[in-house]
Amino acid sequence: MAELQIVAPAGSASAEMTNHLIAVAERQDKSAFSELFAYYAPRIKYYLMAKGSSASSAEDLSQEAMVSVWRQANRYDSSKAAASTWIFTVARNLRIDAFRKENRPSFNPEDPAFIPEPETAPDTALSLSENQALIREVITNLSSEQAEVIRLAFYQDKSHSEIAAELNLPLGTVKSRLRLAMRKLRNTIKVVH
Repeated sequence: MAELQIVAPAGSASAEMTNHLIAVAERQDKSAFSELFAYYAPRIKYYLMAKGSSASSAEDLSQEAMVSVWRQANRYDSSKAAASTWIFTVARNLRIDAFRKENRPSFNPEDPAFIPEPETAPDTALSLSENQALIREVITNLSSEQAEVIRLAFYQDKSHSEIAAELNLPLGTVKSRLRLAMRKLRNTIKVVH
């Protein structure tokens, strides 16, 4: 495969660097890469520092960018972009990736979302089960109107006004039924315990 040469005015660094990049792409020319590296590495470092990277981070990223240029040179298309544009795009993308990695929240195993609920002790579970059975039994002994408002308020988590609208009752009637039902529940549970 013949080496593609870019025709440009004599002494044009852009044409020379494009030719070096093509040589790296086609033949993995180490001498051409050395020229690319010497020319672009300091410019990339300066560019990254101007974008807010620290000197050491910019140095690392410029080295990484040039390694990527070596590895990905076969993807370069001189008809779409100048060598400098392509190389600086590689550097910019690496900077963006590094920024995202730095600002990604780290995993915290102590985060409450990752801590499982403690297991309920058997005696506590039995007591809860007994209390739930008692409450169900007491609710069955309420009037159907009171049992209905308890079911809607506590089992379906509806507001008093939602219950009033659903049952087509005045809000005061709903509140009265709830109050009477709760009083009966409390009194029955106190007697049992």
